[in-house]
This record gives sequence, structure tokens and C-alpha cells, in this order.
Amino acid sequence: MILCGGSWSVIRRHELSDAEWEFVRPLLPRSERGRKRLDDRTVLNGIVWKFRTGTAWRDVSERYGSWATLHTRFRRWARDGTFEQMLREAQVRADAAGEVDWLVSVDSTIVRAHQHAAGARKGGSETRSSRNGPTKSATGPGPALTCGGPEAFPV
Repeated sequence: MILCGGSWSVIRRHELSDAEWEFVRPLLPRSERGRKRLDDRTVLNGIVWKFRTGTAWRDVSERYGSWATLHTRFRRWARDGTFEQMLREAQVRADAAGEVDWLVSVDSTIVRAHQHAAGARKGGSETRSSRNGPTKSATGPGPALTCGGPEAFPV
């Protein structure tokens, strides 16, 4: 339990704190029509819990309501841009407070897979000695095994 705003509150692991809830509450869409729906904070806590724990929708705890309700609300908010709006607002506030460093680093490293790792056709461009299996190396120190002998690894 922590003292928050003059009252004691319990913050469960993987749930939104009061400060986080106050940040996102005005960004959530309001539903004025239809029947009374499950509290947005409970639903959002269920969605946050699902993604922070990596569990399946059907395994979300019942204290957050029906998993189908959580999934439906998640899809609706994702489709209408609610989550993107939350991200943009968080970035704007953090940038205004000087908490964002907009330096971007791009890695242009290319890693190529061996032809066999990419599902190449069998019997494609293999050499005759590599199809016969591992052979003893004639040049390396000791009895190291290579596929196809020393010609398979040009230096």
C-alpha cells in the first residue's frame, strides 16, 4: 500500500498507477449510448496485464471482467486510434519536459543466411565432395572435421 493524494491505495503489479490512469483517462473515448459498460480503468488494467504478462486473452484474470470484453475493447481502441493518441500525447508531454532524446541510430548491418538455411533446392549448387558428408581436414591442426574439405572455406 502507498499513500497517494491523502488516501491509501493498492497498486497491483502490471496495473496502471493512479498517475498513469489520470494521464490516459481523458484520452479514452466516451460511450454515451447503449447499456452500462464495464469501467474503462478495469478494462485497461486487464489489457495492460495481458500484454505485460504475455498471456493469452482467455487466460486473463476474471477480476478484469470477461476476456471477450477486454479483447473487443482492445480491438476497438486499436482500430479507432486511441492507443496511437495515447502514445502521441505521452511523447508530447515527455518532450516538453525534456525527457526525450530524439537521437536515432540506424543499423544497416546485413546478415546473410547460408543457402541451406533458406530452403534452397536439394542438389542445387553443392560441390561433389560436400554431398559425400564430412571429411577430415588436410590443412588444419589436428583432426578437425569440415564439410567438403578445405576447399569449402576459401580464405
